Amino acid sequence: MLETEGLSVRFGGHVAVDQVSCRFAAGTLTAIVGPNGAGKTTYFNLISGQLPATAGRVRLDGEDITALPAPLRTRRGLGRAFQLTQLFPGLSVLENVRLAVQARRGGGLNAWSVWLDHRAWIDEARALLDAVRLDARRALPAAGLPHGDQRKLEVALLMALDPKVYLFDEPTAGMSADEVPVVLDLIRALKARRERAILLVEHKMDVVRELADRIVVLHNGRLVADGEPAAVIASPVVQQAYLGSAAFAEAGAAALAAGPAVG
Repeated sequence: MLETEGLSVRFGGHVAVDQVSCRFAAGTLTAIVGPNGAGKTTYFNLISGQLPATAGRVRLDGEDITALPAPLRTRRGLGRAFQLTQLFPGLSVLENVRLAVQARRGGGLNAWSVWLDHRAWIDEARALLDAVRLDARRALPAAGLPHGDQRKLEVALLMALDPKVYLFDEPTAGMSADEVPVVLDLIRALKARRERAILLVEHKMDVVRELADRIVVLHNGRLVADGEPAAVIASPVVQQAYLGSAAFAEAGAAALAAGPAVG
């Protein structure tokens, strides 16, 4: 579904992502992990087109999309949720999602089209808001939502685009403990459909352990490990990359005791 081949980016003398080659299949959830500054978000930026690559290729469904800007990659089927929410702050919660539905369906400004399709767009948008438990707040401006609800709204926007590949960059960052399960349940539901590839950057190892079919580890911009969660978490090279993090080592021991993660 998605492939990067020798993907690299250099900022002056600093190589932020260095020759990363990976394939991501439909029906799998891959967690991209690594210490701070490892290049995880930069790798996502290269895949989604927010940054131009210095070298390497990005392919989606076999098509080379390396030269395409971010909007055209989105139209080809790449969907991205960011660490910092990307919303239309002055529009209502409902209008944010309706516009995403309309964009996916190709709705323009033709008056007949608006009259015929507007209700269908709204109905789909409300169904998505119900899925993220925001329908009761549909009339509020997006800027008026608390941070956790803004994160859920961004997931709804991403779902409205119905991409082939979902890129989630720390989707639970800044959310309270009672808000996290809503987003994780949505990601589980997307994974259960088995027809999309999901990439997840996440620092919480309990989330990675629960959701991931596979873990890819980046360190200093390089791919240093790739495989089943239990083996990768317990790998000495990975624990060294995390500077001997006690929490990471403990997660590795628990993973080994439990065996390979079950999706």
